[in-house]
Amino acid sequence: MNRFKTSKFKNTTPKIAKKDAWINHVRAGSFSCQGNHIKASTKLVAFNTEQAGGGMLGLSSVKPGSNGQWTVTHISCHSDLVTDMDFSPFDESLLATCSADETVKLWRLCDPEQEQPSDPELTLCPGQGRLELVHFHPTSSGLLAVGTTKSPLIWDTSRQDAPLAVLEQHGDLLQSLSWKQDGSLLASSCKDKMLRVFDPRAQVTPVQSAKSLQSNKDSRILWAKDDLLLTTGFDMMRSREVRLWDSRKLSSSVSSASLGTSSGMLIPLFDEDTGLLLLAGMGDTVIDCFEVSSSDPFLSQVSHCLTDISTRGVAMVPKLALDVMSCEVMRLLQLTDSCIVPVSYQVPRKHSGQEFHEDIYPDTVGTTPAMSAEEWWQGGNKQVENVSLHPDKQPKPKASPGKQTPVKKELASGGSKEDQARGCSTSSSPLSTPSSSAAPSRSPSSTSGLSSGFIPSPSPSQSTKTIQSLLGPTSKFRHIQGTVMHKDTHITNIRGINLTTPGECDGFCVNRQRVAVPLAISGGQIAIFERSQPGRLPDTALPTIQNSANVADFSWDPFDAHRLAVAGEDAKIRVWQLPEGGLKETLTEPELILQGHTEKIYSVKFHPLASGLLVSSSYDLTVRLWDLRSGEQVKVLTGHQDQVFGMAWSPDGKLLATVCKDGKVRIYDPRKSTAPEKEGPGPEGHRGARVVWVCGGKCLLVSGFDSRSERVLYLYSADSLSSGAITSTPVNVSPSTLIPFYDPDTGVVILTGKGDTRVHIYEIVPEDPYFIECSSFNSPEPHKGLAFLPKTECNVRDVEIAVGLMLTKTTIEPVGFRVPRVKKEFFQDDVYSDTEVWWEPALTGSAWLSGSNGQHKNISLKPKDMTPVSEAPKEAPVRKYLPSSVYLEEKTDEQKKEELLSAMVAKLGNMDDPLPQDSFEGVDEDEWDD
Repeated sequence: MNRFKTSKFKNTTPKIAKKDAWINHVRAGSFSCQGNHIKASTKLVAFNTEQAGGGMLGLSSVKPGSNGQWTVTHISCHSDLVTDMDFSPFDESLLATCSADETVKLWRLCDPEQEQPSDPELTLCPGQGRLELVHFHPTSSGLLAVGTTKSPLIWDTSRQDAPLAVLEQHGDLLQSLSWKQDGSLLASSCKDKMLRVFDPRAQVTPVQSAKSLQSNKDSRILWAKDDLLLTTGFDMMRSREVRLWDSRKLSSSVSSASLGTSSGMLIPLFDEDTGLLLLAGMGDTVIDCFEVSSSDPFLSQVSHCLTDISTRGVAMVPKLALDVMSCEVMRLLQLTDSCIVPVSYQVPRKHSGQEFHEDIYPDTVGTTPAMSAEEWWQGGNKQVENVSLHPDKQPKPKASPGKQTPVKKELASGGSKEDQARGCSTSSSPLSTPSSSAAPSRSPSSTSGLSSGFIPSPSPSQSTKTIQSLLGPTSKFRHIQGTVMHKDTHITNIRGINLTTPGECDGFCVNRQRVAVPLAISGGQIAIFERSQPGRLPDTALPTIQNSANVADFSWDPFDAHRLAVAGEDAKIRVWQLPEGGLKETLTEPELILQGHTEKIYSVKFHPLASGLLVSSSYDLTVRLWDLRSGEQVKVLTGHQDQVFGMAWSPDGKLLATVCKDGKVRIYDPRKSTAPEKEGPGPEGHRGARVVWVCGGKCLLVSGFDSRSERVLYLYSADSLSSGAITSTPVNVSPSTLIPFYDPDTGVVILTGKGDTRVHIYEIVPEDPYFIECSSFNSPEPHKGLAFLPKTECNVRDVEIAVGLMLTKTTIEPVGFRVPRVKKEFFQDDVYSDTEVWWEPALTGSAWLSGSNGQHKNISLKPKDMTPVSEAPKEAPVRKYLPSSVYLEEKTDEQKKEELLSAMVAKLGNMDDPLPQDSFEGVDEDEWDD
């Protein structure tokens, strides 16, 4: 017998919403993760966005706002990619997120038209690496299943210190999780081709498991009905397939169906009430609907919906949000690159829109939790009560918290007063079930958030220092956003880029006017592109610089946008002078050739203040200082025992720092001695390193590797180098060296490696905690380098603090790094201090060599027509409620009587005032009708 009601829904028809009903202004991006890219509650829809490297979520509403339009806002959730998200089945505003930053966070969201919370209500730190999946329990409040890369965790959010259970580690990447509808079992699919079913309360090992999947590529699992499981994936011929399994016997599937060949992952969405299965392929423009049966054929196609745009993700809107009077049985939200498209599935019926058709709307699962996480863990099996979808039987909306008395508002609110002012949900949190007998009771004197289930926030009476210690360090750049600029600014169709430059080379170099890119052509050729001429390059050959020897490193003169120094593998440095207007024909003769090194050169760096000075390092273990005016070397620095990984001039131009493969960091004063002035232990790893001066020249930042080949950032005090690093912070595991760009105006360092997709951002401070991690940026494909432009290239009206150029296999793309601010009409003078005019020399090279020192002049970046935000007119103060202690304070009967009388008098007003009718004018007697 068929377990599903199929006949009533076989004519279900998909209807794509009109374009004016699409949710626009979406930038979904493309990310590699196992979780959902979009999820919906009855009220809100959250989705991945490419902003802030994927650490930011987009947020909109299921229904349009009061103006008939959809508002799209963003919330910065994590410092790395948000890998999965899930709305609570018991609270339309509670969202759980997990991330590659190894944390799970719970957010109480507001209406998209309101300001969103800046901090989560709860943060869980499993400490088991990148997290891939997060799912709320279907029957119990405050219970989560969290998927690490190889192991599921069961977590009671009221017990934040450790999970309830750490289930058996899988053999490979965990690809999907699914709770059974009654909440008793948890199923998983894995890249090791295994299906597993767990009873987490009974044992950490699976109660059923089998290596049954045909392919290890992109499998998804979900519970269909009773003991049946559905999986989507690929067969051995790489065709998409759907399989039906009996969870009590996973050795072989009950039935299977092939759905053709395509490379995109197949996303399944199942509606238990109707037995309808929606399948959407990543990158496809088709959404298929099937009826599911327990007998063959177990899939019967209902509809084939062709959309206009490729799919990035899909989500199903909860049943309680459907338009039942229009016979809508499902609504799907299709996430695309630039918009969200609603697709409504309706059953054709007579009198649609006039009658409620009970036969197609069985009672559905309600929104009140059956028990608490503790009750479930102790063996409870209560089920969520079903509710009717009949419009006349819908529960009445709860009274607005704003209409409660201040005392009641304080006690009933799960959020802060600021959240209430913004319009955030203040309903009792599902993480603490009031009806649960296991839920501990609390008195008003013990906490101000009785029903929130979270650790209460510090009270206003606590000192600022105490609050800071609870919240941890903060940074005004915490939510920095990296954004690739419009394609009109890109240089495309670059051919033959050299992707194998030495590790000491940045890959390419830029200045305000042009970009130099090495080509994989014999003779060490370098292409020069004008920034003022973006667009697609012609397929024909372009004029180049012919360096004669393979390029090891190169650098633009900071004081001459036409001069390029190129270090070759032939131990020579060639200095090229470009003509005005850029390269029009191939250059074969350099302006100057510097010879002195006896072996291949690692890197070259111009002096930051003095014109005509260049420093170079070589395999001959020397560092040489060159005077370009005379064409001679003026200093030879010694002391290195192995390869020099990196060099950096101090901000004042007096000192030179190096980091070496011999495990040492050194500081030289070239004008005083050829030997190092200071020396200290460097990174333990020998794969590569970079060094840069930070904190006004007081510290050195070294990016390198530890003994386990993990990328690590080290911070040294320049005055006590021999004592070793002050602190260090691990970054991740990757073979390429992190190349740092440091902005002295903000203290922000931006790091990435050649071949990476992620750009790491930190604010560095000269005191504990030293490193403050900010939001990262993810590029859609591996980049070959990232180089930065002068601060004057930043758009201060958009609060840009850095602009870089990203080199890919065939393009150069500008990337702007912006700080989110509300009052952009004002100049953000707290972000933009006066910046150095480092593109103008402070003194000549000969003057520096003779002992003189210089200093760059500073300029303001403030446009003449902008007012500093510090001088912005003050807004009228918003009236706030008095603290709850005022209302809860004990008062005498006499005080209460006096307050009551005062309130009554104020309500009635002054009794001596004339009544309104006293001022009415009458009519003459003869005007009355007889």
